[in-house]
Amino acid sequence: MLDLILLGNGAMLPLPNRWLSSFVVRYGSDLILFDCGEGTQIAQREHGWGFRRISTICLSHWHADHVAGLPGILFSLANAERTEPVHIYGPAETIRVVNGLREVAPYMPFDLHIQELGDGDRFELLPGMTASVVSGDHRHTPQLAWRLDVPRQRKFDPVAATRLGIPQRVWGQLQRGELVSIDGNVIEPDAVLGPERRGVSLGFITDTRPLPAHAPFFHDVDLLISESTYMNASDHDKAVAFGHMTMDEAVGLAQTARARRLLLTHFSAAIAEPLDYAETLRERFPAGEIGVSGWQTTLAFADE
Repeated sequence: MLDLILLGNGAMLPLPNRWLSSFVVRYGSDLILFDCGEGTQIAQREHGWGFRRISTICLSHWHADHVAGLPGILFSLANAERTEPVHIYGPAETIRVVNGLREVAPYMPFDLHIQELGDGDRFELLPGMTASVVSGDHRHTPQLAWRLDVPRQRKFDPVAATRLGIPQRVWGQLQRGELVSIDGNVIEPDAVLGPERRGVSLGFITDTRPLPAHAPFFHDVDLLISESTYMNASDHDKAVAFGHMTMDEAVGLAQTARARRLLLTHFSAAIAEPLDYAETLRERFPAGEIGVSGWQTTLAFADE
């Protein structure tokens, strides 16, 4: 299960009612912060999600409206008395940028581990959760689109296990997909496990032009969080020039990827009220929503 809150939905410049790009995912006892534009710690405090459990920070790229809030986040973690390590992941040159920002926050009561990622990387972000990244196209700046996947174990059939005379002490091994040997007989997990079950997935893409690799990368995600810096098709040339997307392009990506839900965010300061576009978005993508600070949702397994 993933709980999610959108903290900031602004692009480039903060506004009185629009913090810059950031959102948080709660997974078990961990909080994962995606991007941290200026003021992120204020928005997080406003919505009461706390800081101490932030174990992981994932960056899309290192432009100021996505990373300038990092010193404040680190200070907030320190003030929350976190002592466990914090991991930061981002594209090429993230180490240089983060170390530069840490000049104003040089001493922390926790270890900070920074790892740079590249196109196609896939790894275990937290136990039971896989993260994947692909590259984007944003004005010659290294950029990553993110996907999180939490697979679901196949359902264990205790009736079948009892019928086969399998002792309960090894049921856990079979449920984890491990072979079990009993009195010289090898029991395969398939004998007591049901069909494959759909897990939970989340996609995040911002500050990039849509690329051919993006739709298959986000195929069938439960929720796609996508930038929509420009809401009007008439701003397409601006989107191309500055390495962003229009609402039409974000919707097209979600449709091609067969995303189940779509949340738009990262709105230009020139857009006075993003919610004015909510009806238009629903007409084009019925499961689409306009992201506002404090928007929350939970992604759970299908029957939970």
